[in-house]
Amino acid sequence: MLDPVLSAAEKPPILEMRGISKSFGAVKALSDVSFTVREGEIHALVGENGAGKSTLMKVLSGVYPHGSYEGSILFGGEERQFRDINDSEKLGIIIIHQELALIPLMSIAENIFLANAPSKFGVIDRDERYIRTKELLAKVGLTEAPETLITNLGVGKQQLVEIAKALSKDVRLLILDEPTASLNETDSAALLELLKEFRRRGITSIMISHKLNEITEVADRVTVLRDGRTVGTLDCHEGAVDEDEIVRRMVDRDLESRYPARTPKIGDVIFEVENWSVYHPQHSSRQMVKNVSMKVRAGEVVGISGLMGAGRTEFAMSVFGRAYGRDITGTVKIHGKEADTSNVHRAIKAGLAYVTEDRKQLGLILAEDIRKNVSLAHLGGVASSGVIDDIREMKVAQEFRTRMRIRSHNVYQETGKLSGGNQQKVVLSKWLFTGPDILILDEPTRGIDVGAKYEIYSIINELADAGKAVVVISSEMPELIGTCDRIMVMHEGEFVGEVAGEEATQENIMRAIMRRKGR
Repeated sequence: MLDPVLSAAEKPPILEMRGISKSFGAVKALSDVSFTVREGEIHALVGENGAGKSTLMKVLSGVYPHGSYEGSILFGGEERQFRDINDSEKLGIIIIHQELALIPLMSIAENIFLANAPSKFGVIDRDERYIRTKELLAKVGLTEAPETLITNLGVGKQQLVEIAKALSKDVRLLILDEPTASLNETDSAALLELLKEFRRRGITSIMISHKLNEITEVADRVTVLRDGRTVGTLDCHEGAVDEDEIVRRMVDRDLESRYPARTPKIGDVIFEVENWSVYHPQHSSRQMVKNVSMKVRAGEVVGISGLMGAGRTEFAMSVFGRAYGRDITGTVKIHGKEADTSNVHRAIKAGLAYVTEDRKQLGLILAEDIRKNVSLAHLGGVASSGVIDDIREMKVAQEFRTRMRIRSHNVYQETGKLSGGNQQKVVLSKWLFTGPDILILDEPTRGIDVGAKYEIYSIINELADAGKAVVVISSEMPELIGTCDRIMVMHEGEFVGEVAGEEATQENIMRAIMRRKGR
């Protein structure tokens, strides 16, 4: 429910971007885009991957300097010509990117004042830095000590440190790119409440997000981009703006359902994990996964739900070739026989595949082309006598490009230049090329738009229909409810409940978690 604030029409504009066009060679990323943000509002900027959202914000912040684009920018009523990001920050325009720019082994205080530390006579004033850090942390609701190392904070608190860092620069316009993509439900709710508080204080925010439920909860207005053009702006105070209306404008078509229909054809158990225990790789006394067991049948999609830190990723990675943890015990059975998954190579050979939650760091080589990434996990499949067959590699990549509907110029396009949804399809292609029987998909739609999500869900259905066993880990409970036949609920390293697909609701899942927390 929106706070009672002035309607968007009653607020003066703090930002106007007029007729912005930006090209990269022959590719036009933005075409005559106009974008107005009013003082003190939360303005959502939405669109499919590749619609131009990030490019527009890079123009605004000076990452793409004046002269590299057409059009004009007015901020605070005056035309601005930003040469770089320092110019925009001096006026209080601060961007927080999806990949947080914090240094893990430095303290909160050191990170907040990395480039603008208070000083006396040219020497950092540590006492003043400590006091100012405490004040900033209080504003974002953190009680941690300023000397706490970033590496000792969860992702949600790191996001709040980034916001505190923005406040230290006298922010007037705060731009958040997918701020809740890596957060659990609790941390996401806390961040949205903080944005509402900033609105009450008169701070203006631009929120880029694919989580449409969050946008409809907090935004005053929503601007939609499609194919580098402005489609329109919806005023949330002039009438109900629902997710379906935003989707229609984003993709220029109706999605009859967010989740494609599937009639399950579930067979025999083909994947079993029994009495699985894992300890932290550095802290040997800390047990991350506690004697858990699960079974997945052919043609079945099983979800794993839980709060951040529940142990879901640790469980998945440890099962997949012991890629995480130490002192691992338990057994893995595939098709009823104990399987050797003692390292990644053997896990792949046994029929396992794991799609990581961090596709950019762990799933892909972004500087390489699609062709190289698709063959990466199964080089033997494109080699003759130990030598890569370039023609075979190209043909395999082309087959997956067509099958997975990867939008690219060709298979030689650099993977890092694809949209998030298409990058995810490349990761899936890489693992499907290994010919797995069991696929573990960790946050498979994180950071991708609603249209690309639908395509990923369709691929999951196709895999299940082909008789694969599919395990989906997701922080988005509606996603699990919409795609899974069964949902396992994880809390503090244990499975604490199981919900059949037809009975799955967010309330039932949270009830299983809270029952265990209350013990």
